[in-house]
Amino acid sequence: MAEKNGKIMSAKEAISRFVHDGDQLVIGNYTVGSCAELVYEVVRQQRKGFTLYSQSGIFDVEVLVGAGCVEKLVTTYVMRAGGRKGGSAVERALNAGTLQMEDYTNFDYNARLVAGMHGLTFTQVLEGVIETDLFRKRSFMGEDKFRVITCPYTGKTLLTVPAANPDVCIVHVQRSDKFGNAQYWGALGSVAAAALASKRIIVSCEEIVEHDIIQSSPHLTILPAYRVNAVVEVPWGAHPTEVLGYYDRDASMYGLFMKADSTAEGLTAWMDEWVFGCENRSTYIDRYVGKFGSAVLNNIRAKPFYSAPANYGAAFTSRWDREGLEIFMGLTLPEMEAISKERGKYYD
Repeated sequence: MAEKNGKIMSAKEAISRFVHDGDQLVIGNYTVGSCAELVYEVVRQQRKGFTLYSQSGIFDVEVLVGAGCVEKLVTTYVMRAGGRKGGSAVERALNAGTLQMEDYTNFDYNARLVAGMHGLTFTQVLEGVIETDLFRKRSFMGEDKFRVITCPYTGKTLLTVPAANPDVCIVHVQRSDKFGNAQYWGALGSVAAAALASKRIIVSCEEIVEHDIIQSSPHLTILPAYRVNAVVEVPWGAHPTEVLGYYDRDASMYGLFMKADSTAEGLTAWMDEWVFGCENRSTYIDRYVGKFGSAVLNNIRAKPFYSAPANYGAAFTSRWDREGLEIFMGLTLPEMEAISKERGKYYD
C-alpha cells in the first residue's frame, strides 16, 4: 500500500489480505452498529472454518453462520428464533450438527478479551457461575472453558477463564484517519478489547478524516494506528444497524432480514440479492434506493446533537515553545522527524 494512502484499502482487499480460512474471527462491535459490509465481504469471498467470537450476535452472526463460514461459535447471546424447532441460521446449524457453540455470560466473555488485550493467559471471574449450566455444559472447549484453581495467596477457590486472542477482528467505527487511528463514541461494550486482543485488525468507518481532526479529539481514539492493519471507508457500512451520529437502525430492512432468516431458503434468497448480488456497499445502497427510495435512508439520518468542545490547550511550559519549536534545538516536529529519518532512528 502506497505510503500516501496509509492503510486505506477496499473491503475486498482488506478481507483478502487479512482474513483466512480457519481463523479465529471476532466481530468487534457490540449490540449496536455492526460491521455489516465487512461481514458481507467475508461471505462474498466464501471464507470457511471460522471460530467466531461475538458478544451479541443477531444479524451479523446469522449471516456468517447461514453462509456456512462458521464451525465454532463463542458468544453470550444469539438469535435463536423459534426455540429448538429452529427459525434462525444458528438454531438450524446447531440442529444439523454443523455448528458447535460455547456460551458465556457477558462478564466472562469480556474478561477473556480484556485478559487477551493485556497479555495475560487467564483471568479470574466471579465464582457464582459455577452453580449454573454455563459452567457445567461444555462444547468444543472442554475443560478449557473454565478452570477452578486455588489462590496462591489466600487458599481461596477461584474460577478462571482463558484469555482470548483472536486472529483477526473486524470492526466498524465512526471515523478514522488514513493511518488507522480509529475513533468511536457511544456504547462501548467490548469493542476496544475485542480489537486490541486480536492479532490483526480491520477497521471500516463512515468516513476517513484528516489526522488533525483525530488529534483534536484524542479521547475518542480507541485503536491506535500501529495496531490497525487496514482502514476501509464505507458510508452506511453498518446498515441496517445503527451508527451513533450518522444514522439510526433501519427497522424495515431489519424486519425484511428477520423474515427471510426464518427459513434456510429465505436466507439464501436474501443473501443472493443483498450480499452476493452487490459487489460492494455502494452497489448495495444503490439497490436499496432503487427498491425503497431515498426517503427511507434520509429519515433515519441522525439529527445533529453535538457535545460541548473540550479545551486541550496547555501553557507550553514543556519542550515546545509557543511557536511549536523544540526549546533546546529550535526545530519543529517535522524537522526533528526528518533528521531522525536521515539517521535511521525514526520508526513510524
